[in-house]
Amino acid sequence: MALTGLLLLELCLYACCFVCGIVTAASVTIVQGNFGGRCMLYGLVSYNATASLIGVQSSSSSSLCYFVSAISVMVAVVCFSLSLYWLYTFCIDGEIRRERVWMNMIMAVCGTFLFFLLITGCMLKIGRDSLCNSVMQSVPNITRCEDAQTKQWLTPLKGGRFYNSLYKAETAVWVNFFFWLIIGVLVIVQRRQSTGTKLIAGGFGGPAGGLFGDPGVTAAETEPFFNRPARPQ
Repeated sequence: MALTGLLLLELCLYACCFVCGIVTAASVTIVQGNFGGRCMLYGLVSYNATASLIGVQSSSSSSLCYFVSAISVMVAVVCFSLSLYWLYTFCIDGEIRRERVWMNMIMAVCGTFLFFLLITGCMLKIGRDSLCNSVMQSVPNITRCEDAQTKQWLTPLKGGRFYNSLYKAETAVWVNFFFWLIIGVLVIVQRRQSTGTKLIAGGFGGPAGGLFGDPGVTAAETEPFFNRPARPQ
């Protein structure tokens, strides 16, 4: 695939990562809002058998959900900015030239996001499982965690879609993680293609007087150590 094709694929992945980041942040924020600002990751629930209502026994610190949302929003903002920058550059200059410094910077950003997305995905996975274990143990007559969405919750709690929203947030994070893995591979491939192009250009299209385009090697250095005898006239 040509360099332009790789870059177009990279821009499409940025757009997909932007959508995944928005979905994760929105899903976590909706669940937090439905539970009165509580962060239900790693939370515990209680069940009132008399009124057949589900309540919240304990919840995690709100900063935990804020962290998940902040990482997702940051990834979305960076993806949107990168896509907008490359599209603007292409519209103004008519072409896109990627310097080695930019590629190194993208690789650093990619590694950073992969690290934080991995942490965020594990937090969502373990936190949701912990909440579901509490639901399964406390609420009778349910066989799955999502069955609690059909039960009545204490006012003003709204548990109608808590499982679906947390599952959607977790899925979006892992998809985002996978897309950033692909972006890292694409940048590495483009970086190697750019290096290979420079080597070929330097080897066969270099300045005159140099050996294979190396200006540091002159014609005098390529002469034999012993001069050939002059031919007889």
